[in-house]
Amino acid sequence: MHKLISILSVAFLGFIAWIIYLANTAQNSVFFEFVASIPNGDKLGHFCLFGLLTLGANFAFKLKCITLMSSNIYIGSVVVFVLVLVEELSQYFIPNRTLDATDLLADFVGIITFSLITKFIEKHT
Repeated sequence: MHKLISILSVAFLGFIAWIIYLANTAQNSVFFEFVASIPNGDKLGHFCLFGLLTLGANFAFKLKCITLMSSNIYIGSVVVFVLVLVEELSQYFIPNRTLDATDLLADFVGIITFSLITKFIEKHT
């Protein structure tokens, strides 16, 4: 089961990387059109994409934690947090992208929410 979760998580990361590439190169996508058709779809997309990536990463890393400021934090959550931070901040340097603090906030809320979901699943299995 762990292998399957890891493979799906890597595939999902690849999907997200492809979406980021399309956005960075100003290409159109059916996904962008779909998200644009939903009220607050962009923020919801950030929340879901990086939240689900967090959930997969936490299980791919076998629910291992590190201790930061006397709190146990999933390694998968930390990895996704760092990736999100780098990706969002890199938009400042890409001419056709816009650094948006609310996108970053939606990413972080997704990471935190799905980390809590991970904790719930861990406790109930």
